[in-house]
Amino acid sequence: MSDFKESLETSLVVASTRGNSEIKTGAVNVPIYLSSTFHQESFDNFGPYDYSRSGNPTREALEKTIAELEGGTRGLAFASGIAAISSAFMLLSSGDHIVITEDVYGGTFRFVTEVLPRFGIEHSFADFTDIDAITRTIQTNTKLIYIETPSNPCLGITDIHAVVELAKSHDCLTFLDNTFMTPLYQRPLDLGVDVVLHSATKFLSGHSDVIAGLAVTKDDDLGNRLAFIQNSFGAILGAQDSFSLIQGIKTLSVRFEKSAESARKIANYLSGHDLVEKVYFPGLSTHPGFDTHNRQSSSAGAVLSFRLPNRSIAKSFVENIRIPVFAVSLGGVESILSHPAQMSHAAMPKAEREKRGITDGLLRFSVGLENVDDLIADFEQSLEIASKQQEKVGI
Repeated sequence: MSDFKESLETSLVVASTRGNSEIKTGAVNVPIYLSSTFHQESFDNFGPYDYSRSGNPTREALEKTIAELEGGTRGLAFASGIAAISSAFMLLSSGDHIVITEDVYGGTFRFVTEVLPRFGIEHSFADFTDIDAITRTIQTNTKLIYIETPSNPCLGITDIHAVVELAKSHDCLTFLDNTFMTPLYQRPLDLGVDVVLHSATKFLSGHSDVIAGLAVTKDDDLGNRLAFIQNSFGAILGAQDSFSLIQGIKTLSVRFEKSAESARKIANYLSGHDLVEKVYFPGLSTHPGFDTHNRQSSSAGAVLSFRLPNRSIAKSFVENIRIPVFAVSLGGVESILSHPAQMSHAAMPKAEREKRGITDGLLRFSVGLENVDDLIADFEQSLEIASKQQEKVGI
């Protein structure tokens, strides 16, 4: 694993510095082609680019980069993570059925439950930590099994290999949201997954300055079908954002390793705090799926969630924390604290959230690049204030 990881770290930089221009200038950065249209030299034979919705050299450089890093044959860049996800769902047809993990990003939940049914595409949720539960949910018209591992926000772990084998036995496609791990730490296509999806806004970008989505396929035909959807829907990533994302990918390894190391220390600290009821982090040996995650991933990542007793205590903690920003999203160089119930999973009804463990006291923490001792000290002072509030109200 270490040799592969070192090779991938090199690829993160090398693959993202190769431009598509036929003119070799020696520039270490891919050119930004800010052009909506391209002149054609011949009346009968057009060049490789005609209109930037259908293809742009800067976006193509990004798409080739993510395909290489994920070990796929075709990469596609979209205007957002949910644009990539929803476009991939458009590979399905009316009458098809999806089995999807119940612990899923709120935007995906919204699209599957409120948009797809209008087009005759059915769905069923299942506990993806239990392969038997997935098996029981498969129907005769099931065409897709949708995985998110680690899942958002409770970091549930799915056995990728087992689900892929199950899907193959039922002639189903598999999609996997790899946002939390990135190709640096998890390679779903190597485990047989058909389509890997990313909210590249997060760790791949890393600077909270780009909204972007990526999709990668191993199969050429499936890649061509998804490219047709991309061109038909037009939810493409612009040249400027494609360039910014390429720059972010170059530093992924050094950023992510530092954040993941800090995340482990913070998870251990929170696990020993009296006010914290539960910590969700696949790097803890007590975390369900710990062994499975270690088999299929090379890091626990840099996102953790922890449950405080109630909304009031969570509110007190957030209002007294000093270093992290309190915001939607994750994966930035700055630490980001969020409240899933009213942020990432606000689209999910309260009863559905609580069924999945997304209580009003649950907070999700994306660890940035600040000094870990400073972060822990900040947690300590904020938890102390929250503890005093709890004592005061007698709860």
